[in-house]
Amino acid sequence: MNDDALLAALGERITSLSPELTDLRRDLHAHPELSREETRTTEAVVRRLDAAGVAVRLMPGTGVLADLGAPEPLYRVALRADMDALPVRERSGLEFSSTEPGVCHACGHDVHVAALVGAVLALRAVEDSLAERGIAVRAIFQAAEEVMPGGALEAITAGALDGVDSIFAVHCDPSIDVGEVGLREGALTAAADQIAVTLHGRGGHTSRPQLTEDLVYALAKVVTDVPGALGRRLDPRTGAALVWGKIEAGRVANVIPSTGECRGTLRMLDAESWLTVGPLLEEIVHGVVQPYGVQAKVERLKGVPPVVNTADGISALRRAALACRVSPVPTAQSLGGEDFSWYLDHCTGAMARLGTRTPGGPTYDLHQGDLVVDERAIALGARLLATAAVVRGLDARRVTPVGDA
Repeated sequence: MNDDALLAALGERITSLSPELTDLRRDLHAHPELSREETRTTEAVVRRLDAAGVAVRLMPGTGVLADLGAPEPLYRVALRADMDALPVRERSGLEFSSTEPGVCHACGHDVHVAALVGAVLALRAVEDSLAERGIAVRAIFQAAEEVMPGGALEAITAGALDGVDSIFAVHCDPSIDVGEVGLREGALTAAADQIAVTLHGRGGHTSRPQLTEDLVYALAKVVTDVPGALGRRLDPRTGAALVWGKIEAGRVANVIPSTGECRGTLRMLDAESWLTVGPLLEEIVHGVVQPYGVQAKVERLKGVPPVVNTADGISALRRAALACRVSPVPTAQSLGGEDFSWYLDHCTGAMARLGTRTPGGPTYDLHQGDLVVDERAIALGARLLATAAVVRGLDARRVTPVGDA
């Protein structure tokens, strides 16, 4: 078949798979698993791909790699989906809501997995045509995206990118209508770290603060003053945002405690500043607490660099979207973190924001228990991924004909 017929065949296959992919997504949604615990999810993926004759191999722990297409390809494209859920209580009211107390797919990773399964099954149906064109595709079902350090590094160590030239992924975006896909060349997300500041001091009675090292007061100064000072010491164009999510100190109202901590995230748009911000953060924290006599310990768990979409990756996604009758729309860089960034350190590629909002319906937020996804996005995501892989492979083939490889 010619190239146009190949792309049309992908679409037809995914249309026929759509009910099955919806059922798979609902099953995964009802049985979410936390990071590095995605055993059932891994088994569900393996079972479906193995039944279709797709070659799969397990990664250490959880996660799956699947390969199809040319055995000795001219060009290999990877497609990635993350599998883990969040420690969040579901409040959506859906019939297939989470059956795991305090755990749910509040970030749409169940959609990502179902979409990638659909893409692989569609590509399997045209595998001979891919092989004729020298194109290979590897599917990466990755564990532990929601924690730091993320599972992308473990997947890469396990060989997920061996021989890979380009990589693509989608991420649910409930602020974009279903039928649209957000594309942005360059930085799409931010660098993200976890920060913990622990204070120690001489506690005592609240009636005699002058005889203590008032740790609670000092901790409050850390919470309020450190983000502001950091913003004055960094170039505003770095887009740094230090936001606290947990503060803990003391147990009773009339006792100044001897220890306390605050935990949060530091996010930055600029990758170079992210690499060098550690000593500055330490300096600011110690300077803020020095007048109160307490001791401070600063812990920075480096997370992920920004996802930086390459020009050729966005070009392939845009053409794939048009071929799938999905509308590409511009999207802004966000302060969210995504460990897909680590893959782009090794090869070209891009991540797209997959619209999941029902047109005219409510806008939800990620990482919230009330998230509802328009399930038409599943098949659209599957078709976009499969088509992007073929489009990128065909581009490479036109540059270097298979016979000259």
